[in-house]
Amino acid sequence: QVHLVESGGGRVQPGGSLRLSCVASGSRRLKNYAIAWFRQAPGKERERVSCVSSAVSGGPVWYADSVKGRFTISRDKDLYTTYLQMDSLKPEDTAVYYCAADDGPLSCHRKDTYDDWGLGTQVTVSS
Repeated sequence: QVHLVESGGGRVQPGGSLRLSCVASGSRRLKNYAIAWFRQAPGKERERVSCVSSAVSGGPVWYADSVKGRFTISRDKDLYTTYLQMDSLKPEDTAVYYCAADDGPLSCHRKDTYDDWGLGTQVTVSS
């Protein structure tokens, strides 16, 4: 089991940037874990935004079409922290952003479920 804590959310004007962080603890096998960023806006379903597969699989990354070219996911070499750099933010990016971890065999964007979740961080894009 992995304990996850997100930070970095806030309010920003359209076109601005934020960098979210997700710090993982509680496991010595972080190289086996994929990390994903999800978001959920009020009244909408949860959406997978970006993810990085486990380091043992080579760590390929994936992005939803809605954020491709604007968001960048990365992990520290020690694998404890995963970042989501969000640029050119739009009002429709407003949501609570969650990071999640899973050590199953599938690529990060093919997983139907993630076992461990953080509590989320609010991102508001508004003028």
